[in-house]
Amino acid sequence: MSVKVKDFLTDSQEEAVIEAIRMAEALTSGEIRVHLESHCDEPIKRAQELFHLLNMDHTKEENGILFYIAVEDKKFALIGDKGIHARVGESFWGTVRDVVLSRFCENEFQNGLIAGIELVGKELAAYFPWDKNDKNELSDDISVS
Repeated sequence: MSVKVKDFLTDSQEEAVIEAIRMAEALTSGEIRVHLESHCDEPIKRAQELFHLLNMDHTKEENGILFYIAVEDKKFALIGDKGIHARVGESFWGTVRDVVLSRFCENEFQNGLIAGIELVGKELAAYFPWDKNDKNELSDDISVS
């Protein structure tokens, strides 16, 4: 049975994920987004398109990260801007992916996203620490198409 985008997260689960984004971004100048849609053939390619469409490639420090989920196709991608990628190394992406997917395999979508967001926030804080002049450059809301 396939999960639909509207059923992927309840309203309270969505709020918990948004709160996790806010808490992670309180540690870093990095920008974290989550995007959901029903279908895609190539999740990395689609995530790259959305990264641009969501203006995530316009952050001051090139430090945006997108969690992309094609809900009905059960596909996931995690991509970050070049400022992050230059600092964190390849193993970081695999670690976050594995944390998220291990929870997704158990249908714990909220917990998977929150665990991944928390991990990203801690890592970004080491390279892009929050400072009093930081402003939230992108919406924390979960986007859907």
